Amino acid sequence: MSFRDLRNFTEMMRALGYPRHISMENFRTPNFGLVSEVLLWLVKRYEPQTDIPSDVETEQDRVFFVKAIAQFLATKAHIKLNTKKLYQADGYAVKELLKITSVLYNAMKTKGMEDSKIGEEDVSKFKFDLGSKIADLKAARQLASEITSRGASLHELLGKEVELRKLRTEAIARPLEISETEKVMRIAIKDILAQVQKTKDLLNNVASDEANLEAKIEKRKLELERNQKRLQTLQSVRPAFMDEYEKIEEELQKQYDIYLEKFRNLAYLEQQLEDHHRMEQERFEEAENTLRLMQNKLKEEEKRLLRSGSNDDSDIDIQEDEESDSELEERRLSKPRTAMEVLMQERPSKRIVGTMQGGDSDDDMEAAPALLGKCKTSSSKKQVGFLFISCVCLCVCVCVCLSWLRATREPSPAVMPLCLGQEPCTAGLQ
Repeated sequence: MSFRDLRNFTEMMRALGYPRHISMENFRTPNFGLVSEVLLWLVKRYEPQTDIPSDVETEQDRVFFVKAIAQFLATKAHIKLNTKKLYQADGYAVKELLKITSVLYNAMKTKGMEDSKIGEEDVSKFKFDLGSKIADLKAARQLASEITSRGASLHELLGKEVELRKLRTEAIARPLEISETEKVMRIAIKDILAQVQKTKDLLNNVASDEANLEAKIEKRKLELERNQKRLQTLQSVRPAFMDEYEKIEEELQKQYDIYLEKFRNLAYLEQQLEDHHRMEQERFEEAENTLRLMQNKLKEEEKRLLRSGSNDDSDIDIQEDEESDSELEERRLSKPRTAMEVLMQERPSKRIVGTMQGGDSDDDMEAAPALLGKCKTSSSKKQVGFLFISCVCLCVCVCVCLSWLRATREPSPAVMPLCLGQEPCTAGLQ
């Protein structure tokens, strides 16, 4: 027993359609029940009408069963089996069973191949090439249409048979006249002779037509040569207006160069003008920003001075305020102060001692103690006056700056002649 035999046996039994699954482990130990079942199924498969007893309970029944199987296969299938190995019912019995299964398996394979061949032959009987029959189909369709048209014309002609029959019988019954027949024949002969003569004349005229065509060809060739010579002479001769044309072309080139130079200068000047306007606009915006910052600072300082002055004025009398106002007006007329001096002065909490007049005099030194008391009572009013004077000065400065900016925005006409005709103007655009 070998593994290959067991594998082939199981595969063949599966292919033959054995209902039970056979494993390779079934034949490692004696298994007479499985062997008897396989033998009986194989015999039934080979000869369904056979009658073999299937009792294998006793030893005599088993011996009788094995002998009956071996005798049946030897007489019917001409297969010689070893009864001892079959009775052992182990791996050696597989070799004997393989003899029967191989015969049935080969028969099944040959039958399948024959069935496939028969099926292919049956299919090939009904197969035909449609491509080769397309032309025949078209021809048959054309013939069918011709048959219908011919049948319709034949039906019409047969309908006229009644009238034509009388004419035919009359023509047949009428006797033939020789003189009329000769006359008709002579007329036909004359027509044929005229056609023959006309054909001969055409053949004779072929030579003359050929000569005429050759003469025309020669004439056309001479005209072609003459025209070519004329063309060559015209190409060699210089036109009268060519000198003037070249002069005009040179002038046009010069004018174009001048135009190109002016165009470049104009583009350069426009660029310079745009740069100048942009710079002026930036200066104007910068001045506006600085003025706006100064105004904001002055407003903040004024608010702070007003808040500090309101706290100091609560303890001052009305008469002292009037005296301080009069003195403030006198000092304002004597020497105005700028906005920067107001901004740089000390905080309102500190007391200011001094006069508004320039220089030092003995009168001022004598009046210093009196002014010190008055300044203590009217410091807030003086600061407000100083802020008012600084605001007026600031407004005057803003007006002067705006007028100067408007005057400097317009481009200077002295710049343009300097750029025209100079080399840097065109070099920047090339």
